[in-house]
Amino acid sequence: MSWVRIWVHLVFTTKNRTPFLATPELRNKMFRHIKQNARDKDIWLDCVNGYSEHAHCLISLGREQTISKVAQLIKGESSYWMNKQGLLNQHFVWQDDYWAVGVSEGHLQRVRRYIHNQEEHHRKVAFKYEIDRLEQKHGWKRIPG
Repeated sequence: MSWVRIWVHLVFTTKNRTPFLATPELRNKMFRHIKQNARDKDIWLDCVNGYSEHAHCLISLGREQTISKVAQLIKGESSYWMNKQGLLNQHFVWQDDYWAVGVSEGHLQRVRRYIHNQEEHHRKVAFKYEIDRLEQKHGWKRIPG
């Protein structure tokens, strides 16, 4: 029997960073649904949260799961669900790309706290500023396409 424990912090945004998830109630519905959908698809989603234009997920990959497949399952189904529910006056869609980074066991509590505190965090720091700062700090380059 294989045993795998690979933690991934997955972040993805709405298309063009449109603030589709503008209210706490709407975010709550979306993130509860993402959690249930992950459970149904055997994705170990430790926690999920976000703000008006993005979502954070802390995931432990299963032995046959890839980051891209898990991201596709979570994003695709949740956008389909959101549109089917008719909770918005416009078509909801996530951006095609995502950001993912490995998380060590020793940093799990810190990442969980960060994800759970998105509401408070983004009252102080804009998401765009945060992403730009991380790209600069780590020398990340965006790949077009």
